[in-house]
Amino acid sequence: MKSRREFSPQTLSVLAALYEQPSRWQHGYALASQTGLRSGTLYPILIRLADRGLVEACWQEEPAPGRPRRHLYRLTAGGLASAAGALAVPARQAAGRPAAAAGQPGRLGAAAPAVR
Repeated sequence: MKSRREFSPQTLSVLAALYEQPSRWQHGYALASQTGLRSGTLYPILIRLADRGLVEACWQEEPAPGRPRRHLYRLTAGGLASAAGALAVPARQAAGRPAAAAGQPGRLGAAAPAVR
């Protein structure tokens, strides 16, 4: 997958928010609150991550009475691995180890399309 420096800071913040509770479905408003991103930035990121198979989305089954249904988001297995690798890069660098500790420079596995 991609190295941390290949993800935008905004995409990293979305990945980090989803990574905190990877099995829990989260709606966009909660992610916007966690990340501080506005909807015009957040939703395109979520769409790109979903298009690349890193995030899955579904409609909320039973919204609260009087509330519209919302899209819910969570990391896929591939998204979880990609997020773990991307978010771990600063920890490896802070510990004095090179970012490429697991293989090729700046690579965390198979090639993936650019996510920005």
